[in-house]
Amino acid sequence: MRSTVGRVSMIALALALLSGTVGAETIKIGVNEPMTGAFAASGTYVVNGAKIAADEINAKGGILGKQIELVIEDNKSNPTEAAAVAEKLITRDKVPVMMGAWGSSLTLAVMPKLMEYETPMVVETSSSGKITTSGNPFIFRISPPSAIEAVAFKGIVDKLNLKKADFLVINNDWGRGTAEDFGMMFKEKGIVVGLVETMDQGAQDMSAQLSKIKGSDSETLIVTTAVDQLTLIFKQATALGLKKRIITTGGSQNPDQIIAQAGAAANGTMHLTTFLPWFPEKTPNPKATEYFISEWRKRGFDFAGCTESFRGYDGIRTAAAAIEKAGRAEPAAIKAAMWSIDVKGLNGDIIFKKSGPEGKESGQSQPNVYLIEINDGKIGMKTL
Repeated sequence: MRSTVGRVSMIALALALLSGTVGAETIKIGVNEPMTGAFAASGTYVVNGAKIAADEINAKGGILGKQIELVIEDNKSNPTEAAAVAEKLITRDKVPVMMGAWGSSLTLAVMPKLMEYETPMVVETSSSGKITTSGNPFIFRISPPSAIEAVAFKGIVDKLNLKKADFLVINNDWGRGTAEDFGMMFKEKGIVVGLVETMDQGAQDMSAQLSKIKGSDSETLIVTTAVDQLTLIFKQATALGLKKRIITTGGSQNPDQIIAQAGAAANGTMHLTTFLPWFPEKTPNPKATEYFISEWRKRGFDFAGCTESFRGYDGIRTAAAAIEKAGRAEPAAIKAAMWSIDVKGLNGDIIFKKSGPEGKESGQSQPNVYLIEINDGKIGMKTL
């Protein structure tokens, strides 16, 4: 009889362990990023930055007496897949918080799942304004929406003597949102908005759009897309003899990678970015920046990835700070704690302010935005 009871007890314990009803040995944080598909390069950079943060936190003893565990899933640069990944992370992996999902269309696809399962997410990259204005209280964004980028750029457009600008943007929420927000700002400043051309995220030949833009009377071209497509655009623009000033937005340009892949075609281009790994002394937290860059290099990663990977690093540190503040790894407690954290991020203090409809506000921090320029294959701060 005793042996039967013992066997039953052992079976019950095993089932409890499998179902997660016994206290977990680690605290899980979900990571929903594109590691294959059109945005694979950027998503992989973010994931590697996230791993640095997790290792740093665990080396210092973890949080709440436990190590953190990243549960990393590939959303394949596909909105439908991103939503499925979010559901898996929440329902099967039981993560109480996650980070994701790089692109705006990917994040927007995830958002209904956050509402359905009442699970918070740190948004590390996406810039569409709809993410924090549509009434999803489980969203906490550390990257600047295109509206914040536009406001930051507003202060310097006079010094650049902009008169008329065309747009070439990726045909998704990120690109279209950028054209809308920057277009509104330009009109407020008396700058004429010319052509607004779009391209699919997998497109490799943008010569038709660039030919139309070449024939316009604008002096400036605003471009929004990921690094691989930017490289193609610069090469094709040079081949067509397009002489306009090119300024990219979104902070996802990886200028070092552009220089390596586009060569001389990148010279003269300007880029709005949200991190300055080339100039650690000019960042809000120089020591933290130097640590992150040294750790990145120690792991053998290309320096070019720093402009993306820092997002993953800060995103995981933000999630971990909320868990610690909450005192327990439960979604509702973590969501509530997000409003009272103050994380010393690599691009400034991460403090969430309310954005969106009253009673359903999302959280939005206010990161810095910088303008850099590539000349003679080197990156420098744009002198204004």
